[in-house]
Amino acid sequence: MNPYASHLQGRNPVDIIASTPAALASHVKALGLDGLRRSLAPGKWPVSSILCHLADAELAFAFRLRQTLAEPHHVIQPFDQDVWSGPYPSLDPGAALETFSAVRRWNVAFLNTVPKEAYSHPVTHPERGQMTFQVLLETMAGHDLHHLRQIESIAAAA
Repeated sequence: MNPYASHLQGRNPVDIIASTPAALASHVKALGLDGLRRSLAPGKWPVSSILCHLADAELAFAFRLRQTLAEPHHVIQPFDQDVWSGPYPSLDPGAALETFSAVRRWNVAFLNTVPKEAYSHPVTHPERGQMTFQVLLETMAGHDLHHLRQIESIAAAA
């Protein structure tokens, strides 16, 4: 079961993936610098750290997408988001958004070259088991929606 797929509610994952940079930019602009420091609760990531996490995750997804199609039965290398988040308080959230957006544009361009029959290409995640390229896309899009909802909740609570 893909925990992120439930966020899609039948929507096309590539459409969601393509629209996320603009949605993030809009939220960042509306929140302003002070808003980027807010989180949902003590101990939870502030918006600035969510942006850093999304940039890191986008780099990981870029590799995963390409390796899934390039190698038969590719095994995804997971990463520990909590360990990766260590430097986030020191990093520039604007640079994180720029990085996410640039890599995302490149990933969307890549996705536009992938034939639909490749969506069934298998890949294995050590923690989630067997999946396909399609499930990887659903995970990516659902991950976007999960974090967009977090940011929207933070903005609404302000």
